[in-house]
Amino acid sequence: MIQLQQIQKIYQSGRQQIAALRDISLHIRPGEIFGIIGHSGAGKSTLIRSINLLERPTSGKVIVDGIDMTALSYSKLQEERRAIGMIFQHFNLLSSLTVKENIAFPLRLAKQPKERVERRVQELLGLVGLEAHAASYPAQLSGGQKQRVGIARALATEPKVLLCDEATSALDPQTTQSILSLLLEINRRLGITIVLITHEMQVIRSICDRVAVIDGGLIVEEGAVADVFLKPQHPTTRDFVAQASDAADAAVYASSGPGGRTRVRITFLGEQTYEPVLYDTTREMNVPFAILQGTISQLKQIPYGQLVIELHAAGAEADKTIAALQSRGLDVEVLR
Repeated sequence: MIQLQQIQKIYQSGRQQIAALRDISLHIRPGEIFGIIGHSGAGKSTLIRSINLLERPTSGKVIVDGIDMTALSYSKLQEERRAIGMIFQHFNLLSSLTVKENIAFPLRLAKQPKERVERRVQELLGLVGLEAHAASYPAQLSGGQKQRVGIARALATEPKVLLCDEATSALDPQTTQSILSLLLEINRRLGITIVLITHEMQVIRSICDRVAVIDGGLIVEEGAVADVFLKPQHPTTRDFVAQASDAADAAVYASSGPGGRTRVRITFLGEQTYEPVLYDTTREMNVPFAILQGTISQLKQIPYGQLVIELHAAGAEADKTIAALQSRGLDVEVLR
């Protein structure tokens, strides 16, 4: 669906050149929710705005649904942009227009027939749950309602791709979750490809299928959310994962247990999260254990669990127990 090929973006500041993006190549699949996470200044906003050429790359290709966007004339680019919707951190609504008029705006720009505009606006008001606010103005809406208007407006021209530029960072946690749930529902119902940028790992964990981590204009890690979240490789990724983890982890890892024991972290994924695999294995190996810390959560809608336990065993006995756990599909990491 979306291919970024060796994208570079260089800004000129006086005599100095600043590389915002450096040799970025990504393939985003049709119908997936793809997240891009990075700290402020990492280049994520420049990257997402390169997809619809609001930021034109200095070099490289942007291919959307088989069309090289970087090779289009201005008029053709404007036409192809209708297939790419975009929602923004600060909503960007027209304050003098009602909710209904804001949603209709891109359709009127495209000179759609009045009946078509009316029908489409009503569909979208229902989709985002704002039927009762059609005649309201942006100043009369909450932050979450404003973002729902922004989402409806972005979907007005029936795009194949929806770009989300920090779409939830101006919202409180409860409203953030409702907007993420709406995006997930839109992805399911419409099959639309969603690309979002964020600095919050919780957003990635909630709805994304795959994620890329950007740091200093480079993609430093990329993969399925479960792989990246549960087995982070790059220091920047580990930093984001640590922010999303339970603060109790620090105390668990800092403490030290008695000798003759082995402390491990076990990761469960999918249905095995709810099965007694740990109990069955340790009983079979006749090795007692103590649970030091644990959590069960979800990556998108896949359950996962992590336990930090202390096996009352060391050396070869502990190694055999760990091997038995791994043979049953668990990921086991020795902590000390």
